Amino acid sequence: MGDTLDQVTEDQIVMLCAGALKAREYAYCPYSKFRVGAALLTIANEVITGCNIENAAFTPGTCAERTAFAKAVSEGKKEFKAMAVATDIDGPCSPCGVCRQFACEFCQLKMPIYMAHSSFRTAEDLKTKVTITTLGELLPMSFGPEDLNRTFKSG
Repeated sequence: MGDTLDQVTEDQIVMLCAGALKAREYAYCPYSKFRVGAALLTIANEVITGCNIENAAFTPGTCAERTAFAKAVSEGKKEFKAMAVATDIDGPCSPCGVCRQFACEFCQLKMPIYMAHSSFRTAEDLKTKVTITTLGELLPMSFGPEDLNRTFKSG
């Protein structure tokens, strides 16, 4: 994974947050009623969205972030510059632990993650209705593909 993070522009952040909010509308969550949308920005500046999809058996359910990654990877896109997440909460909601680890497979730890409040609408809302963090801040002491290349003792 090379250094693919270019500066993410304000317009791209707005586009990502809006995409996550729109994707949230397609969530299939008849059990939890907790809608989540996610939007990924590829290194080619394409936005790929996903929503959460629940299942009566619960375990097979898929979070919005993993839906977006699966959609992107299935289309041959495996390098990303940023991600946005949005829910119906008017405050930040971070990716779950599984989604954080899933993102670690494809993203640099310094990749920005934008958590959009449900009331986010325009660039004017960036300072008050978007919480910004990085994958590394959400997943300290992470384990990723590069760790498999480290020297280890076999039993």
